[in-house]
Parts: sequence; structure tokens; C-alpha cells
Amino acid sequence: MAPQERFFVTGALGCIGAWVVRHLVREGAEVTVFDRGRDRRRLALVMEPEELARVRFVHGDITATEAVCRALEEAQATHVIHLAALQVPFCKARPPLGAAVNVVGTVNVFEAAKALGLGQVVYASSFAVYGRRSEYAHRILPPDAEPRPFTHYGVYKLANEGNARVYWQDDGIASIGLRPYTVYGPGRDQGMTSAPTQAMLAAVEGRPFHIPFGGVCALQYVDDVARIFVQAARTPVQGALVFNLRGSIVHMQEVVSAIEAVEPQAQGLITCGTAPLPFPDGAEDGALRSLLGEVPHTPLQEGVARTMEHFRHALARGILSPSSGTPD
Repeated sequence: MAPQERFFVTGALGCIGAWVVRHLVREGAEVTVFDRGRDRRRLALVMEPEELARVRFVHGDITATEAVCRALEEAQATHVIHLAALQVPFCKARPPLGAAVNVVGTVNVFEAAKALGLGQVVYASSFAVYGRRSEYAHRILPPDAEPRPFTHYGVYKLANEGNARVYWQDDGIASIGLRPYTVYGPGRDQGMTSAPTQAMLAAVEGRPFHIPFGGVCALQYVDDVARIFVQAARTPVQGALVFNLRGSIVHMQEVVSAIEAVEPQAQGLITCGTAPLPFPDGAEDGALRSLLGEVPHTPLQEGVARTMEHFRHALARGILSPSSGTPD
């Protein structure tokens, strides 16, 4: 880490964002968090109070161009990691708001980077830019697979990738967009694909839980995903690049078995459905490895064990509410 690094992180109150901040703070980087929300419970779940005290919080609206530009300038940021977004169900329920946050918000981050003279932005795209599994010949998508989003959320994420290309073309702002699929680990408590993580918490608490989908999909341990975002932010590039994340491509029954291996008393308590998620099973990540070199990857069994141990510790300390899945 260079001593002059100053990171500006949007959406840091979310799951991936909390882990990104955790890593940066533990490495001694200066971190400014920009978020409209004030709920720091996910951060408190993965960080110690003295670590949180080192984070500079700026309350602001990602859809307000001037506010984003001012916050980035005041932070004197050298690196930007943009994670602020509304998830699939929220975009479906309120498409105009979803477009404002997910698309206009991303444009505002690029505008702020341009105004400050920053040459690179790292942002979260999504596997949701792809279509239904029936539309592809490959179960594991190659890097050149055609995006065919079928949700507002996926369309917004694809629009961000297009806007990133234009900012490189017109303004010379380089970027790296990363497309996670099913992220799991402490702090993942919203959305349908949070179900594997909720099942891990349920097993620790000794209560039943049903993962509503089955089949094969890519699971990515949040610690790995956060490290990849930080690694990407520290990697200078030319162009507007976008990469898929691979993780562990596994059947949901393997997830259930991994949970039972950590907590044998959960045998029979955790179940999964039969219908797979509508997306392909996963994607190749060779292009990302070519850029970054060594990419963090925690095997499923180890990631499940770490997650469940984290939950046990948080429950024992009263940081996590029993049977809620969310931090106190």
C-alpha cells in the first residue's frame, strides 16, 4: 500500500462495501465512505469499534451530482470504489428510482472523477447483465458471452458499462467493472441470493431454513470479492474493462453439505429447492486473472466454515440478533 492512498467508497453500508472498508482500514489506508444511509450495522458486524472510528463518513445522495463531486474533492481521493446501488427487487418495484441510483449515480461518480482529475474508477457491475440460461450454449460463460439482461437492474448495470466506455473514449477515464454473481458471507442479508448465507446463520442457531432455489451457480465469498475490488483499484489500466468473477461453481446441495459438515446438528434442518436460478451456472475469469495475477479464492467449505464461525462470534458478543440475519 502506498502511504498517500486515500479511498472514496460509495455504498459502503452494504455487504461488499463493508468488507472493502474493513480491508482498507486494516491496511492503514485513509477511507471516506459516501452513503445516503446511516445504518452502520454491517460495518459493525465485520469491524472492531476502533477500526470504525478511523473511517470518515459523509452522508450524501449518490443521485446529486454536486454532492458527489464535493465529497470526492474534500476527501482528496486517490482511488474510487463505487458500489452504491439498489438491488433487483427494489429496481423492479421502483424503476425510476432504480435508474436514478444505479445509472445516474454511476455517471455522477465518473463526473466527480473527471472534475478532480482522477484517471480511474472501479465499480460494481453484475452477472445480471446476462440473460437466461436457456439463451446460452455454455453452462460456464466465456468472456465474450453476449449480455442479455432481463431485469431493470441488469439493464442499469449494462448501461453503466456502456457509460464507462464513453468516459474512456471522451475523457480518458479508465475503469474496471466487476460482475459478482452470488456473494455469500457475513453481512449478506438482502435479496433472494442471500439465502445460502441465511442458511448458514440458521444452522448456527439450530433452526430450520429452506434455500428457495437449487441447481448449480457460482458462489463468491465476500472476503474474496472485497479483496478483488481493492486489488483492481490499485491496478492501473487503459480502457474501460469489465470482468466476470468465478468463485466456486457448485450445486446448492453441496452448500447444504458444507453447512452440515461445519455443524453436524444441522443435519435435516437446512434444505434447498430444485429449480435453479434463471442465469447460467457461472463464468470464466481468465481475463481477470491475466490482469490481476493471483486472484483471491476461498474454497466453498472454508468460506462456509469462516462465515459460520463469524456468526457464532457475533451472536456470542450480541452484535447479531438471533433469528434475524441482520446485525443489532
